[in-house]
This record gives sequence, structure tokens and C-alpha cells, in this order.
Amino acid sequence: MRNNLIALAFLVQVVIPGATSQARAQAKKAPYLAMAPLDRYLIPEEKAEVALARSAAPASISDAAEVMVLRRDGYTTAVKGSNGFVCIVERSWSKPSDDPEYWNSKIRAPHCFNPDAARTFLPIYLKKTNLVLAGKSKGQILAAIASAFEDKELPALAPGAMVYMMSKRQYLSDDDMKWHPHVMFYVSGDAAKSWGANLPGSPVIAANDPEERATIFMVVAGAWSDGTPGPSMTH
Repeated sequence: MRNNLIALAFLVQVVIPGATSQARAQAKKAPYLAMAPLDRYLIPEEKAEVALARSAAPASISDAAEVMVLRRDGYTTAVKGSNGFVCIVERSWSKPSDDPEYWNSKIRAPHCFNPDAARTFLPIYLKKTNLVLAGKSKGQILAAIASAFEDKELPALAPGAMVYMMSKRQYLSDDDMKWHPHVMFYVSGDAAKSWGANLPGSPVIAANDPEERATIFMVVAGAWSDGTPGPSMTH
């Protein structure tokens, strides 16, 4: 919004009191069984998409980052960067293939990838996007990504790959919407135990993502990218 993820935030279900039951009821009435018309996934104003992408990270990082925007034929660079970071607004197909919101056209997940992640993890999402725009089904996309890994068309994940997801305007799902500002780290294979993630008192949340052949570690930040406080973890 995996995630990314896919982003890990897409893999973690967080209960928001009050709004959750209503959002779930709406989702049941309008399941996302197929891709919506492409226009629903696009952001008409390029400047608005650039600003949304940059909101993923503090300005000290995102102001010098490359920014990519989604057009009808795929993502393209709208702003060249100088620090190796790449900011992008991911759409719903960054979620796992079995996620019920895989085709939710409301999803807007600003990411700002560090150079290692931009070089070795972002290509997974960009390939998924090209397959989506080519009209491929979820099953075909999953098979094509698996084949790309086997054929080494997709690069090996670099150590130190991480991403900022600190946008106050993120929309990660109908249930979680803004959720929390956070940063995510990508590690090859199933590595949750080695980080002490998901244990009582640990600030690290992890999920193994076999489709992208990585473990995604998430650490919640205390503030959004604009410096305003994030919601309490009790929410």
C-alpha cells in the first residue's frame, strides 16, 4: 500500500474500533472479484501523484528521490533523483494474490525505497504492474513472477533493502486505511525467528512472503513523514 505489501502493512490486520465493522460490511457487499477499469487506479494529476509518493518519507529523504508515477502503459520516472531512493505509490496488486482486496482500486500505498530496495525489490512490483496492464489473471501473474525468480530475471534481494511507509495519506485497505507510519526491511527467505519478531514485547512485526521470496519486517514509527504524531498502537 506488498507492502508493497507487497508491503508488510498489507499482511497485518489491525483492528480500528468503530470503523472496522462498517468497513468489513461494505467490503462484503462489494467484493473485489476482478480488476476495475484502469482509470480507477490512475491519479489524473501527475503532480498530485508525485506529492503523494514523496509523502512516504521525510522530506530530507524524499525531496532528492526519484519519483515514479503510474500511467496507462506502466510506471515511468516523473522526477529524477540524486540520492538513490525511489518513491512510488503502489496499487492494490502489490498485495498477496489471495488477499480479498487485490483489485481494490482505492488502494494508495506510498513507498520510498532505499537504493538497495529500489534496485532489488521494487522490480518485483514493477513486473507485476506490467502483467496487470497486459490483462493477466492473478494466477498468471503469480506463475510469471515465480518463473522470473527461477530464470533470475528478477535480481537477488540485496542486504540492507528497506522502505519508508510514513505517509499520512496512505490507504492500505478498507479496514486499516491509514494504519500507522512505519518502515519495513526485506530479508531473503523465511527469517522471522532470526530477528526476534512477533514475540511478546518485541517492536518488530514480521511476515513471510513466499510469493516474493522474502520476509518483511515492520517497525512502527511514532510520527508521520510530516512530523505529526502517529496513532497509538492501542488503536
